Amino acid sequence: MATLPQFTILILFLLSCTTFTRTEAYDALDPNGNITIKWDIISWTPDGYVAVVTMYNFQQYRHIEAPGWTLGWTWAKKEVIWSMVGGQATEQGDCSKFKGNIPHCCKKSPAVVDLLPGTPYNQQIANCCKGGVISSWAQDPSKAVSAFQLSIGAAGTTNKTVRLPRNFTLKAPGPGYTCGPAKIVRPSKFLTPDKRRVTQALMTWNVTCTYSQFLAQRTPSCCVSLSSFYNDTIVPCPTCSCACRSNNFLPGGCIDPDASHLVSAVSSLGTNRLAPVIRCTDHMCPVRIHWHVKLNYKAYWRVKITITNFNYNMNYSQWNLVVQHPNFNNLTHIFSFNYKSLNPYADINDTAMLYGIQFYNDLLMQAGPAGNVQSELLFQKDKATFTFEKGWAFPRKVYFNGDNCVMPPPDAYPWLPNGSSRQLTSPIILIMTLFSALAFLYRFV
Repeated sequence: MATLPQFTILILFLLSCTTFTRTEAYDALDPNGNITIKWDIISWTPDGYVAVVTMYNFQQYRHIEAPGWTLGWTWAKKEVIWSMVGGQATEQGDCSKFKGNIPHCCKKSPAVVDLLPGTPYNQQIANCCKGGVISSWAQDPSKAVSAFQLSIGAAGTTNKTVRLPRNFTLKAPGPGYTCGPAKIVRPSKFLTPDKRRVTQALMTWNVTCTYSQFLAQRTPSCCVSLSSFYNDTIVPCPTCSCACRSNNFLPGGCIDPDASHLVSAVSSLGTNRLAPVIRCTDHMCPVRIHWHVKLNYKAYWRVKITITNFNYNMNYSQWNLVVQHPNFNNLTHIFSFNYKSLNPYADINDTAMLYGIQFYNDLLMQAGPAGNVQSELLFQKDKATFTFEKGWAFPRKVYFNGDNCVMPPPDAYPWLPNGSSRQLTSPIILIMTLFSALAFLYRFV
């Protein structure tokens, strides 16, 4: 039978797990981030309507990467999709009851994907055909939108007879998003190309989808290591940050980079681009971010950031890194990365989004010699706050592609050799205590 202290520890552990789940569903650095799906009916047909479905990625730094999004829903009645432009249903379903003209999709719960680049122009609409890849809003608003058009049959033909679809799902490309119910909103308005006339949708409804890292994957996807010029210690990613090492290279295992025959066998593991094939490390994370405090000048200090890809199965296109540090309000120069300030706390400028330069380093290659990107940051010192003590020079939070990375424990950070060395402090205290005890005993001799 468990004792009272053991029972208390068990309760605290369960509560911490519950807290983790809820916390990961809310992103304090992007509290209003979501993907909004807008469904605009633009014309009526004899047995239904034509609609344009547009997805807006209002997340500041979480984008949708290859192989892209998959949008699903359940029809309220017995609707069918007669035709589509800019997208396609993944399955046609049972259309055997139709004679002559066969619908594009007859499934009760269709799943729709974006068309690929290079699609013929007569099958395109604006903002389509990018393979389902959508940029984050802060990184590139012009590419943060995706759309397709569909013609619906066996549906209502007026605002009063149309029934809204239910149970919307969004995979981007895997799980992680939870979509709310469709809600009728004020009809959208559109500006004609000559900008002299405004048209209006016949009916509009919105669906809002929010992201949870805990739902997307039970384990983290990145970790952070630290080092500095003033200490020889390199603080690695915590052991088992993302998983623990296994003895095989199947899912859940890893690949020894020195075993070339195993690396060549990666291609035979299948075509599932979502399944990571990880290089064997103590942390077992697909991505590691290393923060190195490089130089100290009189009025400035310099940091080097290196992002390393340990995944043999994936290139990270349009990657981004979000870092929280109090000295970003004094960032003077950044080399070989783009920079954008994020202000989640109003006027406090302590959060930055870093991302690659197009056609130069915006593609983080698979694990190997080319599987890393790096840059340096030059900060001006604020005499009121600047210090190298107590880990101040290291980041508070780090996100890669929108996922929170595992940080080393604070007591493991590199420390200054003068005055804060834990290895020197304990012997000094011990010697002082011994002398005090001897002086106390000498009084009674």
